[in-house]
Amino acid sequence: MRSGNRKQQVKKTIPVAICMALLSATSLAFAQESDTDERNTREPVFRISKLNDAKDAKKAEDVFQPGALSGNHATSSSHSLDQAVQFARTSLQSMREDVVDYTAILVKREQVNGVVGEPGYIQLKVRCPRQTTQGKVPFSIYMKFLRPRESAGREVIWVEGQNENKIVAHETNGIARFRRFHLDPTGWLAMKGQRYPIYEAGLEKLVVKLIEKAERDRAAGPCGVDYREGAEINKRSCSVIEVTHDQRRAPYEFHKAQVFIDDELKLPIRYAAFDWPETPGATPKLLEEYTYINVKLNVGLTSMDFSPDNPTYAYPKK
Repeated sequence: MRSGNRKQQVKKTIPVAICMALLSATSLAFAQESDTDERNTREPVFRISKLNDAKDAKKAEDVFQPGALSGNHATSSSHSLDQAVQFARTSLQSMREDVVDYTAILVKREQVNGVVGEPGYIQLKVRCPRQTTQGKVPFSIYMKFLRPRESAGREVIWVEGQNENKIVAHETNGIARFRRFHLDPTGWLAMKGQRYPIYEAGLEKLVVKLIEKAERDRAAGPCGVDYREGAEINKRSCSVIEVTHDQRRAPYEFHKAQVFIDDELKLPIRYAAFDWPETPGATPKLLEEYTYINVKLNVGLTSMDFSPDNPTYAYPKK
């Protein structure tokens, strides 16, 4: 890890960094679940403090004033997302240097073809891409589906550049449970019911997407940006950044979106985006939400954690 000064810098910069392009306001407190206990997955409960007093409003104003964190002076061409992009890049660099791998439970819900599906719970292992003295370590991801019931037990592995760059998967029901499947990650079968291919999952990918969206939205025009403290996910203290686009127009993808940053881990652990309301005053419809709970960093994952031959996995023999 870094020195004390470096840690302080990361703590200061990540909340602003993630401000770019995201966030909606309503927070969560997840019930604690074990990484391996499939029986205890429960629906998330949302809770977040409101930005409704002068102290909090001033805090948000200070945080998002262009140049406030860097000491630079704002100019007539400054944008509320300028500092976010700058610090996001610093945060991304820190993640790439400090985080080797991690495990988590991913809780996700997505709108696909206009329909919002039920929450899915996935046991997740991720090994971050990096260069070592032994050579290049590729981006690697393992998923074991815990809920809903129809997908429970499914295991999916994708390792960049291996297995012809295909997903290695198996099912748990019917005759399919006797076979290993090699799937194109962008093919119709792998993408069924999904908004994004498997290689778009993970915390680092989330930050990269935030940077891309922030830069795009910065060029498109002004947006509302708020910062809030005192939120919780699974009894973990978080800060929240909310971005609002009042007008539905290109290139904006959402009306409101939110990012929760774990105050201890200094990482974004939840992202949710909402569509514009169909009628004035109506509740915005969910587009997508991804929450990472029970995150454990640098646990020492090996290549066997991303092999279908791992004896602790349920893949059928070749």
